[in-house]
Amino acid sequence: MDAVLNATAGLIPSSDSDDTKDTSNSVVTFLASLVINIAVALVIFVIFCILRPRLRRVYAPRTYAVTKDKRPEPVSRGLFSWIPAVLRVPDTDIIQQSGLDTYMFLRSIRTMFIMFAVISIASAASILPVNIKGTMKLTGLNSLSMGNVDPRSNWLWVHIGFFAAIVWWSLWNIVGELRIYTHLRMWWLTHPNTVSKAGASTVLVSNVPKSLANDESRLRDLFSMFPGGIRQVFVNRMCKKLTKNVHTRDKLVKRLEKELTKYAIKCKKLWCKSQDTNSPYRPPARPTTRNSWNIFAKVDLFEHLAAEIAKCNRFIAKSANNMDSMERQSSALVMFNQQVGAHMAAQTVLDYRPFSMGQVTAGVNPDDIIWSNLEISPWSRRIRGYVTFAITVGLTLLWTIIAAALSSLVQVKSLANFEAFKWLRGNSVVLGIFSGVVPSLVLALLMSVLPYILRLLLYIEGTTTRSQIKLRMLHRLFFFQTWNVYLVTIFSSSIFQIAVKSVSEPGKIVELIQTQVPQSATNILTYVLLLAFIGAAKEIVQGVPLALRYLVPKLFAKTPRMMLKAEQPQDFKWEAAIPTHSLIFLMGFSYSFIAPIVNWFVMVYFGLFYLIYRYQFLYVYNDSTWATGGLSFPKSIKQILVGIYISEVYLLLMMVAKVHAGVNAIMRIVVAAGLIAVTVGAHLYINEVYMPAINHLPVKRAADVERTPALAREFPDVLDRSGDIEKMLPESQRCAYATFSSLVPAFVIKLVLRITGSAKPNTVDNGWDNAEDAMPGFAHDDQLFGQRQTRLSMADWQPLATSSNAYLARQFASPELRARAVSNLWVPLGDVLFEDLRREIEYHGQGTILFITQGTDITKAFKVHADTDFELDRAESSNRAELYKRMHNNET
Repeated sequence: MDAVLNATAGLIPSSDSDDTKDTSNSVVTFLASLVINIAVALVIFVIFCILRPRLRRVYAPRTYAVTKDKRPEPVSRGLFSWIPAVLRVPDTDIIQQSGLDTYMFLRSIRTMFIMFAVISIASAASILPVNIKGTMKLTGLNSLSMGNVDPRSNWLWVHIGFFAAIVWWSLWNIVGELRIYTHLRMWWLTHPNTVSKAGASTVLVSNVPKSLANDESRLRDLFSMFPGGIRQVFVNRMCKKLTKNVHTRDKLVKRLEKELTKYAIKCKKLWCKSQDTNSPYRPPARPTTRNSWNIFAKVDLFEHLAAEIAKCNRFIAKSANNMDSMERQSSALVMFNQQVGAHMAAQTVLDYRPFSMGQVTAGVNPDDIIWSNLEISPWSRRIRGYVTFAITVGLTLLWTIIAAALSSLVQVKSLANFEAFKWLRGNSVVLGIFSGVVPSLVLALLMSVLPYILRLLLYIEGTTTRSQIKLRMLHRLFFFQTWNVYLVTIFSSSIFQIAVKSVSEPGKIVELIQTQVPQSATNILTYVLLLAFIGAAKEIVQGVPLALRYLVPKLFAKTPRMMLKAEQPQDFKWEAAIPTHSLIFLMGFSYSFIAPIVNWFVMVYFGLFYLIYRYQFLYVYNDSTWATGGLSFPKSIKQILVGIYISEVYLLLMMVAKVHAGVNAIMRIVVAAGLIAVTVGAHLYINEVYMPAINHLPVKRAADVERTPALAREFPDVLDRSGDIEKMLPESQRCAYATFSSLVPAFVIKLVLRITGSAKPNTVDNGWDNAEDAMPGFAHDDQLFGQRQTRLSMADWQPLATSSNAYLARQFASPELRARAVSNLWVPLGDVLFEDLRREIEYHGQGTILFITQGTDITKAFKVHADTDFELDRAESSNRAELYKRMHNNET
């Protein structure tokens, strides 16, 4: 216990008289942190501007590694040309190219930037002059805080009025943003690009009773009660032996590709050497391996691997013909004829028995499902949930101790006590650097490990889809960061100072609250500075991906397939980014009236990240693994509300601390309490009005679209006007209202539109045509839109109208049941030199191994080259189709 207290004490500024010059609240600390952060950020920013046009693989992979309709306009090679380029991209183009999830995330960052821009200007014009003219004679940054105002002064009403105004305006913005999001989500749900996909009308049902799982007709009758009836029922099956064979086959294929590529390079070197010396070409010795049943005998490696792959493929083919013999599981996928039927089923109580079919998920994508978690019993899932929640709470408390210990180690005062660091004493510049930068840096590094732990806990809990794991992580990580980063590490100094001093002098607790709380503002500032400048610079320069993009191909990518995979755009860490931005909002809003200087740096934070994220999502990040229709946005709104609540509690405590000031103080307490009541009312209104309409498709919207199909294609009117398409505003006006109506009243927008004239229409459907037109030439193959362009399954992208029931049944099966009994080898063996080798491997593969030699070759430097524009998935589909055609002709 003493060790814990000593470690925690490292976070608390000393109260000795000699420590009145504590650098943690000094101007030196702030300026040192500011200069270092800006200098480092500028260097990194310039590095990015120089490297961007030269390293397209890192800074613009979406210009070539995604489908053409998702590619952004190329940016010129100028150092700063990317800035106006990304700012000119209309919001509707962002929705088209990156999806609604990306757009709503960018919109939330932009909204917080605008909010703090207004708050910063308002605070500079109102409460900052009052703080500066305060009579408490505080020095340094503390002179700019609320603590410099006499608690008996009527000037505190300025702070109350300022905070009441920004709370009202923030709540008005939140309601407006949710109104706009509701319309955008309904538009996204009913748009032809969404409805035409098989996954849009499908639900995943867990905990299906065995009596229903073993009798599909009863399950079909149950779900036929919903509008439109059902098209198909897919009861999940399990075959552990098949799973093992598929995994073994895939490993063998990777190994054979690697060995063939290595052998091809050796052959090419010898062939070139023989040509240069006019000597006969002799192929190198082929690699061998030990026989699996006789370790003393060696066999040809290529023949051995080909034979083993053929054995696995034969078992896969046999299993595909005997699916009915596989064990049925307690989960099923149900495809409805109408989308509204799927959404109604997801909201309905399907059984009266406890937990029976109690978990229904609409709009599923087979590649998003965690198949191993589907068979966890409901009781086990409940118990796991309680256990993982307890572990999360315990981890939160344990992390507090770890963070306190590490922070205490890098505290300047702790270091100065050691003989080796005596030189730190009295050195104000170095002390300022250590106090302002190092603790925040250690804290940020420590927090970067946390998402991986929370993700593992949610997986163990039995969450059925990867999207649900990410969505659930948003709140857990926000709670974790709020407690450990904000309340404990940053704000704890004030709390502990109040606790320690009030023990010896209980009568001073009121005075301590009003003086110590504002002094934590510098800790907030240094943390925001770190993330605003260095965090933003780190985000745009992509240091780790930059290294991996060039190290991975050289060190690990030894085959064309691996090289092509290394070129894929990286995923954005939604579950880690959203809570972090919400935490910064909490920090800024809670100190908006206490230390208004914080507002300016929070504004800079959101402004920089908004600019950077626009570039990253247009040119860098892959969004295919996160397609929820913006469901992270309501969770972000809830976290913002938490920030407002905490800020209001701060105000109430500050006013209670000044209660001895008389009648005015009591009135201020009443106003502070009234603000909490207003926020609770707004919160209840949001939960009642908007939240029920977000997760699922409302019946009225489905009826409106069925009556007027063109309504699904038109950009929505967010002002809740008539649903009659003939009475809708011009699209340019609808886009303007969707962009600005949450920030300013609609009549202001209407006035501006009248003055400036109607803007040129900016239709979202320029590239977002209907699914059949946008995706011509579809073949029934699950790899047609595969790894290169998107990792969503073909079942999600295949137009429902052109899909056969047999095809859909295959696509909605587990990955092992979807596996094809054919293996494609993509290797640089296109030269005549390797013709005999290809025939030999095909022979030992017994017709289950095919070669793809296009799109790859061996360079003059004897390195493997893979064409990043080569459509490997289409080539694999064509290969399989040709094989099936030959097999059919042979049978005939």
